[in-house]
Amino acid sequence: MRRSDRAITDPAELESILREALVCRMGICDGEVPYVVPMNYGYRDGSVFLHSALEGRKIEVLRKNPNVCLEFEKDVELVAAEEPCSFSMKYRSVIASGKAVFLEGAEEKTRGLNAIMAQYTGKEYAFPQQALERIVVIRVDLDEVSGKHNRC
Repeated sequence: MRRSDRAITDPAELESILREALVCRMGICDGEVPYVVPMNYGYRDGSVFLHSALEGRKIEVLRKNPNVCLEFEKDVELVAAEEPCSFSMKYRSVIASGKAVFLEGAEEKTRGLNAIMAQYTGKEYAFPQQALERIVVIRVDLDEVSGKHNRC
């Protein structure tokens, strides 16, 4: 990281960003073409859970290449200035990487969906079998996690 003075080294702060961000951006590579998708997610036990329709570009790409990069941010705020080159941005962010794993079976899918629901509602739910059959649930076990902040 070029700006080591902005590195987040406290695991608790990294964890708080992963638990409190509203959106996860998933970067994948479609052959030679990068592709980024904003997604709802759940973070639990060192893994990120995502859900999707059964088919589409994202699913096709992940089946060919399960390597992903994930981005999360919190506390984003523009810091205005008199001069255009003096503007700044407050933020706390995390970049993580891992491999996408497609979850199989009702129990695994329900666990993943409940990680997502708990992220936003603090609650867990029961899901009808027919709903579980119409979606893909993906788990990304985080291999690398780094964070950066600017609190100007």
